Amino acid sequence: MTPNKSEDSKIDTGVVANRINDSSKGNLTILSLAALGVVFGDIGTSPLYAVRECFHGEYGIEVSSANIFGVLSLIFWTLIIVVTVKYLTFILRADNNGEGGVIALVSLIKSGNHNKKKRRLVLVAIGLFAASLLYGDGMITPAISVLSAVEGLKVVTPFFEPYIIHITVIILTCLFLIQKRGTAGVGAIFGPVMVLWFSILAVLGITQIVRHPGILLAISPLYAIEFLLNNHLHGFLVLGAVFLVVTGAEAIYADMGHFGTRPIRLTWIALVLPALLLNYFGQGALLLWKPEEAYHPFYAMAPSWGIIPMVILATAATIIASQAVITGVFSLTRQAIQLGYLPRLRVAHTSSKHFGQIYVPPANWFLMLATVILVIGFQSSSKLAAAYGVAVTSTMLISTILFYVVARERWGWNILAAGIPTLLFLIVDISFFGANISKIFHGAWFPLFIGGFVFLLFMTWKKGREILAGQFMARTISVEKFEDTILTESPQRVQGQAIFLTGNPDVIPVGLTHNLAHNKILHSEIGILHFATQRVPRVPNDKKVTVFKAGEGLFLITARYGFMEIPNVGNVLSLARVEGVDFKIEKTSFFLGREMLVPTRGMGLISWRKNIFLFMSRNALDASTFYDIPVEQIIEVGVRLKF
Repeated sequence: MTPNKSEDSKIDTGVVANRINDSSKGNLTILSLAALGVVFGDIGTSPLYAVRECFHGEYGIEVSSANIFGVLSLIFWTLIIVVTVKYLTFILRADNNGEGGVIALVSLIKSGNHNKKKRRLVLVAIGLFAASLLYGDGMITPAISVLSAVEGLKVVTPFFEPYIIHITVIILTCLFLIQKRGTAGVGAIFGPVMVLWFSILAVLGITQIVRHPGILLAISPLYAIEFLLNNHLHGFLVLGAVFLVVTGAEAIYADMGHFGTRPIRLTWIALVLPALLLNYFGQGALLLWKPEEAYHPFYAMAPSWGIIPMVILATAATIIASQAVITGVFSLTRQAIQLGYLPRLRVAHTSSKHFGQIYVPPANWFLMLATVILVIGFQSSSKLAAAYGVAVTSTMLISTILFYVVARERWGWNILAAGIPTLLFLIVDISFFGANISKIFHGAWFPLFIGGFVFLLFMTWKKGREILAGQFMARTISVEKFEDTILTESPQRVQGQAIFLTGNPDVIPVGLTHNLAHNKILHSEIGILHFATQRVPRVPNDKKVTVFKAGEGLFLITARYGFMEIPNVGNVLSLARVEGVDFKIEKTSFFLGREMLVPTRGMGLISWRKNIFLFMSRNALDASTFYDIPVEQIIEVGVRLKF
């Protein structure tokens, strides 16, 4: 007899609900302030290079009055349609019990219509590919942001020009080196620094707009249409630079779980959007009377005495933006581990007060190496901008497609309610994607390559584990058959408690059957522990652990954790006591299976993918460390598997 596995645990919505309720009681300001650095750091530093790339980049267009008005109109409507309408109004509705991001969308689809299995698998695959592309974004964002800020030193004096790359590499290296210490301390100043940053953006813009108030007429979409019609292909390619103003939009969706939708929407409407628009329009106003400043219009708006302070503030803002992206990659890595797309890796919590602050060493060093290589290889933020956009536009395009599926199949929207906004978003997304495709030969292949490589790792690990799981299943027996064996053979029972970890709660783990076959004894109390990752971010404690008493001293323990949680054996055993099973961690023996993989032809993966899987398997964190099991109480049982 086996326990009922059909119950689907749900996230502890109280966390999100309490957060939102607290917002209405007076904490809205605090949450909004915190969201500034984490949610809007990336999009908030785009003024450093976005307008410049439209007129001085790889496909820069002539600095004429008509083109300035056209570019500003495109920027205005891009921010409105992509951020305000698409993400804040529609996409933020697609939350997985309070959490957002591509992984959340994938989880919603995986738990959706099971009658269309092949179609669902394809959608999940492209969703995972979109998540993989965020690794490329996580590398290029710190590189372009910090480098563009430091380049402001060249505006002060040519003396600094030979040292720009060196200074940038030092700043980025220090940023990655401090990740292991966490950001709880410096995180407190992120909000105030970003308030100052957005305030300065607005002030700089206003000082230029008052010189040419007519620049505000660029709000009219007619200027954007006229720009595209008059400039043909060149105008279309400039969209690749215009897109830089919304490269941080995906972070708004990914970080919604940390703050709730209300603080994010309020902060965007009340501060971020006005500050960005004022600054962009200010840069346009400056170019109307100083077109020669197109090589760096942002710093040209500042008075000569204020350039050095602006470089310092811009550097601080880009570090904050980079930190937000790095933290996002850490969270994505943890989610991939929990969902079975990456092997177990060490995940360290860097704060006892804030659950979301984690540190994943392999991801950190991977990002640092790639980011430094990007800075040294591209040498300037302008060249980096030419490589920026393809990965992000791909992610946005996929998010739109997945949103439509969720709206139709999960929410029951009719084809018009879901189709009309999706069509609008697809037109915009495809336009930006097409404009950015030309960047592939200018370096955009690198983030795409990284994304494709990460996706390959995801799929290889998932497939490899499925192959091994099939072999495990062939060597296991059902719980009922094991109970019959105990009754029939009456093996010797010794006083004590033992726990065997299993990947399948419906069968007896190989380690237990091997122990019985070779040692001819069983402990008086045996727990079969299965960790089940749910398709929700978190599972409340009262639904986390279930225990089924199978008889003959056998207990089937299922521990359900969300994909944003860290499994812990001590926590499981504490919660199991509530269910009437008292396994004392200090007196329990833990039996873990050690896989000995033997490469064999014709086992489902081609040789080079097998080598990748074997490398990942060898470098995976052992179960004792991952689940925080006392090492002195572990007994390993070797299992030889063909692979």
